[in-house]
Amino acid sequence: MLIRPLALAGGLVSALTFTAHAAQLPDTLQYKDTFNLEYAASPFFSKDGKSVYYERRAMDIMKDRTHSTLWQVSTDGKKHRPVIAGSANVRQVTLSPDGTMLAYLSDEDGSNQLYVRYLDSGQQARLTEVSKAPGNLTWSHDSKHLAFTMFTPVKNKPLFTAMPEKPKGADWAPAASIIQKTGYRADGKGYLPDGFNQIYILPVSGGTPRQLTTGNYPNDGRLAFTPDDSGIYFSANRSEDYELSPFDSDIYRVDIQSADVTAVTDMAGPEESPMLSPDGKYLAFKQINDNKKAYQFSDIVVLNLESGKLSRLTGSLDRSVQQVEWADNSKSLYFSYLDHGETRLASVSLKGDVSRFDATTGGQSLGRPYTSGEFAVSANGELAFTQDDPLKPADLALLKKKKITPLTNLNDDALGHLKLAQVEALPVKSSADGRDIDAWIALPPDFDATKSYPLILEIHGGPHAAYGPHFSMEIQLMAAQGYVVVWSNPRGSSSYGAEFGNLIHHDYPSDDFTDLMDVTDAAIAKGFIDEKNLFITGGSGGGVLTAWSVGKTDRFAAAVVAKPVINWISFGLTADAYPYFTQYWMPGKPWEAFDHLWAHSPLSLVGNVKTPTMLLTGESDYRTPISESEQFYQALRLQGVDSAMVRLPGASHGIASRPSRLIQKVGNILAWFDKYRSGKPQE
Repeated sequence: MLIRPLALAGGLVSALTFTAHAAQLPDTLQYKDTFNLEYAASPFFSKDGKSVYYERRAMDIMKDRTHSTLWQVSTDGKKHRPVIAGSANVRQVTLSPDGTMLAYLSDEDGSNQLYVRYLDSGQQARLTEVSKAPGNLTWSHDSKHLAFTMFTPVKNKPLFTAMPEKPKGADWAPAASIIQKTGYRADGKGYLPDGFNQIYILPVSGGTPRQLTTGNYPNDGRLAFTPDDSGIYFSANRSEDYELSPFDSDIYRVDIQSADVTAVTDMAGPEESPMLSPDGKYLAFKQINDNKKAYQFSDIVVLNLESGKLSRLTGSLDRSVQQVEWADNSKSLYFSYLDHGETRLASVSLKGDVSRFDATTGGQSLGRPYTSGEFAVSANGELAFTQDDPLKPADLALLKKKKITPLTNLNDDALGHLKLAQVEALPVKSSADGRDIDAWIALPPDFDATKSYPLILEIHGGPHAAYGPHFSMEIQLMAAQGYVVVWSNPRGSSSYGAEFGNLIHHDYPSDDFTDLMDVTDAAIAKGFIDEKNLFITGGSGGGVLTAWSVGKTDRFAAAVVAKPVINWISFGLTADAYPYFTQYWMPGKPWEAFDHLWAHSPLSLVGNVKTPTMLLTGESDYRTPISESEQFYQALRLQGVDSAMVRLPGASHGIASRPSRLIQKVGNILAWFDKYRSGKPQE
């Protein structure tokens, strides 16, 4: 590139010739680009409705984590500035009802503490000095108090108290720990200390948090002050055997002065997320009519606080309701719901009339193309939401009178100059019963339909979850390496109604395998897939189906089974949520339904497997414990199958929760596939 002489300030700048190195820089996505991604989250409007606050989440390459700061953007998108954007992590930001203060959590001083920021002066005050992080921050209506939940330890007496005294300087083994509770470990948290989440209240003017709830059961989730600020609504299962009733909870009210707790609802199934209407007349919440099926979803229910009348507003929708917020006039509620692999926005009146908006949220599941998204409602009914785009993570947009206005463009610097994989819909008919199966296909950069490409079938987890045409760093990285990638929502997926979701109830895997093979065939029918280079992978429920598939067919050149269930019998007795799985996913306890569970276990088919297979699981995964992967790996080795096991130290079920682990996950998958890939795209 030649820089010609320029006249500046009356003088002449000497001509300088620069060699263009830009062409040597990669123009496709690289692993290191993972650390450049940002996305919008948790939006809320300013008091005057003229701007939107949001959490701007970026990848911290030094601490290998997601770093969250607070930003503000005007509703015309012209003014965009930081509000709290230092080195500290800022989360759960919430605006006081009078619009003068922001409450939030920050690790500015090393641990997560509660802060308040005064918007008129920019001053901030630290309100807590607690050993456990507060959660579910909630303002009182008069903006004078904050309620929150916090883990509160309980000391249990040891069983054995006759241990002899240790001599001074003696080096004895550590003391034994004893477990006497059903829920003793949880994925992402490890082995659980004794104690429960309890509700606290704190004056914003300063003071000591006061505990309001007690008892040997958790009190957690969204909180709501009563109309006169004398009490707090919350959801809990306060029965003695709550751990064995994982799908049951009611709405309660705790009195702030006396700490007395009274029941507000008593319905079959769980009630959660209480939300008081702005006029104080109604209490909305989400509720499930529990029918013991594996796939169930919430409806919006409204309680008239004066008459006691209950109204189920979304019972006819047959879709999974996600976020719910009141309209300012208290006559309707806004909500998001899953539909055909997308998260859509809608409103419902108190009479149950649903109005759908032409807007979809997403872009917050960076690893794989799962449904996601959040929104906020202004006093005049405008919606700010995390806008979905298959080629970039979530930005903010405004929906006003059916018009959508983009407010941010967070990833243009990171992705705007790169060639990305284009995403297209792939219609599929299931050969099992003729049902329509939604699928999508990503085409590598510089795609040429006259060439032949290797194919990766990527399978979602859940199994009651949904993929869609959303941004996915994992899929984009795969495509950047020259692979065509296809993903889908086979039967059992959410976002298609209860009947579709429960086609695999007590029958998983089954014809969902058929759906996936039909998706593979539909991709091959496009004419640019090399049938000698078919690969398959998936995580969690997708790991189940990957392991099942290689026991059913030899068509794939290699497979990567990520964090799977291999043996339903052992899984039912080692998974963290075993009271739920054995009641809702299984027709009986493992010793009661042994033959049924074995017949649906991928391990039962291991004798058929010839496909080179890698196992990939976090060593701290308690949802699908690594012992499941070890069983399959050892069985494959006994069978003489080419196999490998990748173990991620410290990783829980959410392998890609840290940027470097996302890179390790995709990198190992592609390295395994490349090992068995017979050449590059051919003319």
